[in-house]
Amino acid sequence: MKKMSQGLLATFLAATLLAGCGSNSSGNAGNAAGEDTSSGSGSAGAKSVTLKMFIAQPRFKEQYDNYIAEFVKKEKADKNIDVSVQLEMPTADNASQILKTRLASNDAPDIFAIHAVNEIPSYYKAGYLEDLTSQPFVGKLLDSVKPSVTTTDGKVVALPLETLSWGYLYNKKIFSEQGLTPPTTLTGMKTVIEKLKAKNVTPFVLSYKESWIPQLVLPLAVGGMMKTEDPEFVNKMNKDEGSFSEMKSAIFDVFDLINKNGTAKATEVGGDDGAAAFAAGKGAMWLMGPWYAETILKSNPDLDFGVAPLPINDNPEATLINLSASTSLAVSPTSKNKEVALDFLNYVLDDQASNGLFQAMKFNPVSTVHTYESYPWITEATTYVKAGKSVQDPAIPQSVKDEVGKGLQAYYAGQMSQDDVLKALDKAWKSYNKVNK
Repeated sequence: MKKMSQGLLATFLAATLLAGCGSNSSGNAGNAAGEDTSSGSGSAGAKSVTLKMFIAQPRFKEQYDNYIAEFVKKEKADKNIDVSVQLEMPTADNASQILKTRLASNDAPDIFAIHAVNEIPSYYKAGYLEDLTSQPFVGKLLDSVKPSVTTTDGKVVALPLETLSWGYLYNKKIFSEQGLTPPTTLTGMKTVIEKLKAKNVTPFVLSYKESWIPQLVLPLAVGGMMKTEDPEFVNKMNKDEGSFSEMKSAIFDVFDLINKNGTAKATEVGGDDGAAAFAAGKGAMWLMGPWYAETILKSNPDLDFGVAPLPINDNPEATLINLSASTSLAVSPTSKNKEVALDFLNYVLDDQASNGLFQAMKFNPVSTVHTYESYPWITEATTYVKAGKSVQDPAIPQSVKDEVGKGLQAYYAGQMSQDDVLKALDKAWKSYNKVNK
């Protein structure tokens, strides 16, 4: 497996430039003039700015720190601005509620990460997103990516970081040794599972400590059903005319199958531990997307893994790769440091530096400036897409996804029934509709 590009990481400011920050914590990227960030401080009358960023990807802390340091250096050289960055990196489970609270209380970060499909509509309606349409980076976005960060009235309001082609991950070595290929139906998945168990191989790694992980089954199930049987499901839910009871089998048949054939103590295992278990071969498959590639390969740089669509029933036409633009960077309209915030967003798609950042985090290309070679798992997922075996990520409100994550955790633990979970999802969507009408 190829190693991470080192070009981005080769040079950056002294270690004191960036104070550490981890999950549920904040860090500070200092400036060349030291910690004094009052106006007029610094060398040769340099302007000093403190930029607040909120990005819920603590597993990429090192990559962001390094890239921010390069930006600080460039902003000083180009504009004689001393930039100090306060980078807040909560976990994905907590981020949405924390950010909403901050925005509602007029304590908005200058730059913050949101989910393109799930959150842009409601955040834009609330007035939380700066219009970025005229920014230079917009002209560099791939035509296939730009719509995901464009509002219904044609405004670009975020910069996409992650575009995803995902289903589940599988260990190619284990599959090859057992003569297996990714199944196209639920019955086929049952056969794969039995063959693995016959060789004393645990079929699935389970990691449900973080509620966003079990909820991954929801967009896969809804996407597959919308592509094959119920294309109006989301529209019906938005009109209070639908119910998740229509999706009961699609969600729970495969979820139950995974849970009955997985590793133990799932609610005690988070994403990082799940990545380590998958990297160590403790399970042949993992309900997870390739956004965890960097973490997996830290544990086992030689692991050969693939991406395949998850069967939800016995219709192979419903076994689809999910296409999604997720983590995207937005700027607050109330930012007092908008010039520097916009400079950073444009630097994220810098003609030279951007390749190193995206390759270091093992993200898909989103821009015409991205010329790095795709990773094998990206190429594999793309073969499904080119064959028409994909579906756009359903526009399910984030509050509903949060609810299904908690519900499926409780269901796995025996604390909620299937019907309890489905009723909670219906209620969450109706609550969303009331707020967003």
